[in-house]
Amino acid sequence: MGTRAGARYVLGMAVPAGTSRRFDWDAGSVRALRRFLGMSQSAFAAELGIRQQTVSEWETGLYRPRGASSTLLTMFAISAGFIAGMPLHPGPALGPNAAA
Repeated sequence: MGTRAGARYVLGMAVPAGTSRRFDWDAGSVRALRRFLGMSQSAFAAELGIRQQTVSEWETGLYRPRGASSTLLTMFAISAGFIAGMPLHPGPALGPNAAA
C-alpha cells in the first residue's frame, strides 16, 4: 500500500486519504452497494461468483460477508466509487503486501 496525492492504494486501487482499510459489511451496506450498482441479487451474485442465495442471506442479515467475500465486496465498492457514507472500521490492511 502506498500513497500519492492524498490517496493511498489498496489492492491497486486509489482510496481517499483518511478512509479506513476495510468496510464493515452488514445487511444494509451490502444491499446499498448492490442498489448503487443497479443490479439484481442474481446479477450481483454472478459478478461476485457466488450464489444468489448468499446475497439474499447477507441482505437479510442471516450471515455477514467475511474473509475473501468481504475483501471482494470492498474492491467492488472502491472501484465503483462507493466509499462515502459507508460504515468503516479500522482493520488490518488488505492484501499480502500491504503495509500499515
